Amino acid sequence: EKKMKKVITYGTFDLLHVGHINLLRRAKALGDYLIVVVSSDEFNAGKGKKAYHSFEDRKKILEAIRYVDEVLPEYTWEQKIDDVVNNNVDVFVMGDDWKGKFDFLKDYCEDVYLPRTEGISTTKIKNDLNMKD
Repeated sequence: EKKMKKVITYGTFDLLHVGHINLLRRAKALGDYLIVVVSSDEFNAGKGKKAYHSFEDRKKILEAIRYVDEVLPEYTWEQKIDDVVNNNVDVFVMGDDWKGKFDFLKDYCEDVYLPRTEGISTTKIKNDLNMKD
Protein backbone atom coordinates (compact mmCIF):
# COMPACT_ATOMS: atom_id res chain seq x y z
CA GLU A 1 0.00 0.00 0.00
CA LYS A 2 1.39 3.39 -1.05
CA LYS A 3 1.99 5.90 1.74
CA MET A 4 0.13 9.18 1.38
CA LYS A 5 2.61 12.00 0.72
CA LYS A 6 1.84 14.96 2.98
CA VAL A 7 2.81 18.56 2.23
CA ILE A 8 2.72 21.49 4.66
CA THR A 9 2.90 25.24 4.11
CA TYR A 10 2.56 28.31 6.32
CA GLY A 11 1.24 31.84 5.96
CA THR A 12 -1.18 34.54 7.00
CA PHE A 13 -3.34 34.11 3.87
CA ASP A 14 -5.06 37.46 4.34
CA LEU A 15 -6.78 39.12 1.35
CA LEU A 16 -6.69 35.97 -0.76
CA HIS A 17 -5.27 36.55 -4.25
CA VAL A 18 -4.04 34.60 -7.29
CA GLY A 19 -0.54 34.34 -5.81
CA HIS A 20 -1.99 32.40 -2.87
CA ILE A 21 -3.93 30.11 -5.21
CA ASN A 22 -0.82 29.49 -7.34
CA LEU A 23 1.22 28.60 -4.24
CA LEU A 24 -1.49 26.27 -2.88
CA ARG A 25 -1.97 24.56 -6.27
CA ARG A 26 1.75 23.99 -6.71
CA ALA A 27 2.18 22.85 -3.10
CA LYS A 28 -0.64 20.30 -3.47
CA ALA A 29 0.94 19.02 -6.70
CA LEU A 30 4.00 17.95 -4.63
CA GLY A 31 1.96 15.38 -2.70
CA ASP A 32 -1.42 13.85 -1.93
CA TYR A 33 -2.52 15.85 1.12
CA LEU A 34 -1.94 19.57 1.81
CA ILE A 35 -1.89 21.02 5.31
CA VAL A 36 -1.98 24.82 5.53
CA VAL A 37 -0.87 26.32 8.83
CA VAL A 38 -2.33 29.81 9.21
CA SER A 39 -1.01 32.55 11.48
CA SER A 40 -3.31 32.96 14.46
CA ASP A 41 -4.41 36.47 15.40
CA GLU A 42 -2.20 36.21 18.52
CA PHE A 43 0.85 35.17 16.46
CA ASN A 44 0.27 38.07 14.05
CA ALA A 45 0.00 40.50 16.97
CA GLY A 46 3.32 39.22 18.30
CA LYS A 47 4.87 39.96 14.87
CA GLY A 48 3.35 43.45 14.90
CA LYS A 49 0.96 42.50 12.08
CA LYS A 50 -2.81 42.64 11.88
CA ALA A 51 -4.75 40.71 9.27
CA TYR A 52 -7.87 42.23 7.74
CA HIS A 53 -9.76 38.96 8.24
CA SER A 54 -9.86 37.10 11.57
CA PHE A 55 -8.12 33.73 11.92
CA GLU A 56 -11.49 31.94 11.88
CA ASP A 57 -12.50 33.65 8.62
CA ARG A 58 -9.11 32.98 6.97
CA LYS A 59 -9.42 29.33 8.07
CA LYS A 60 -12.92 29.03 6.53
CA ILE A 61 -11.75 30.62 3.26
CA LEU A 62 -8.79 28.21 3.00
CA GLU A 63 -10.95 25.19 3.84
CA ALA A 64 -13.13 26.07 0.82
CA ILE A 65 -10.18 25.83 -1.60
CA ARG A 66 -9.99 22.48 -3.37
CA TYR A 67 -6.21 22.14 -3.00
CA VAL A 68 -6.36 22.41 0.82
CA ASP A 69 -7.06 19.29 2.87
CA GLU A 70 -6.53 20.60 6.40
CA VAL A 71 -6.01 23.98 8.10
CA LEU A 72 -4.19 24.34 11.43
CA PRO A 73 -3.33 27.40 13.53
CA GLU A 74 0.18 28.80 13.90
CA TYR A 75 0.98 30.16 17.34
CA THR A 76 4.80 30.32 17.32
CA TRP A 77 7.75 30.30 14.93
CA GLU A 78 9.10 27.27 16.81
CA GLN A 79 6.15 24.91 16.25
CA LYS A 80 7.23 23.90 12.72
CA ILE A 81 9.28 20.84 13.75
CA ASP A 82 6.42 19.56 15.93
CA ASP A 83 3.92 20.18 13.09
CA VAL A 84 6.08 18.23 10.63
CA VAL A 85 6.72 15.33 13.03
CA ASN A 86 3.21 15.09 14.51
CA ASN A 87 1.52 15.20 11.09
CA ASN A 88 3.98 12.82 9.34
CA VAL A 89 4.82 15.51 6.78
CA ASP A 90 7.04 14.63 3.80
CA VAL A 91 7.44 18.06 2.17
CA PHE A 92 7.62 21.59 3.63
CA VAL A 93 6.79 24.34 1.10
CA MET A 94 7.24 28.12 1.30
CA GLY A 95 7.63 31.02 -1.10
CA ASP A 96 11.21 31.58 -2.25
CA ASP A 97 11.47 34.88 -0.38
CA TRP A 98 11.94 32.60 2.68
CA LYS A 99 14.69 30.51 0.98
CA GLY A 100 17.12 29.08 3.53
CA LYS A 101 15.19 30.33 6.58
CA PHE A 102 13.77 26.88 7.36
CA ASP A 103 16.67 24.65 6.32
CA PHE A 104 16.61 23.13 9.83
CA LEU A 105 13.52 21.19 8.67
CA LYS A 106 15.69 19.20 6.20
CA ASP A 107 16.40 16.84 9.13
CA TYR A 108 12.67 15.94 9.16
CA CYS A 109 11.38 16.34 5.60
CA GLU A 110 12.14 17.70 2.15
CA ASP A 111 11.96 21.48 1.93
CA VAL A 112 10.90 23.27 -1.23
CA TYR A 113 10.87 27.01 -1.94
CA LEU A 114 8.54 28.01 -4.77
CA PRO A 115 8.85 31.24 -6.78
CA ARG A 116 6.28 33.89 -5.89
CA THR A 117 3.72 35.09 -8.45
CA GLU A 118 5.10 38.25 -10.02
CA GLY A 119 3.31 41.53 -9.38
CA ILE A 120 0.94 40.45 -6.60
CA SER A 121 1.14 40.34 -2.82
CA THR A 122 -1.10 41.16 0.12
CA THR A 123 1.19 44.10 0.91
CA LYS A 124 0.80 45.43 -2.66
CA ILE A 125 -3.01 45.10 -2.44
CA LYS A 126 -3.08 46.98 0.89
CA ASN A 127 -0.80 49.69 -0.51
CA ASP A 128 -2.86 49.99 -3.72
CA LEU A 129 -6.09 50.30 -1.71
CA ASN A 130 -4.54 53.18 0.25
CA MET A 131 -3.69 55.08 -2.94
CA LYS A 132 -5.81 58.08 -3.87
CA ASP A 133 -6.79 59.01 -7.46
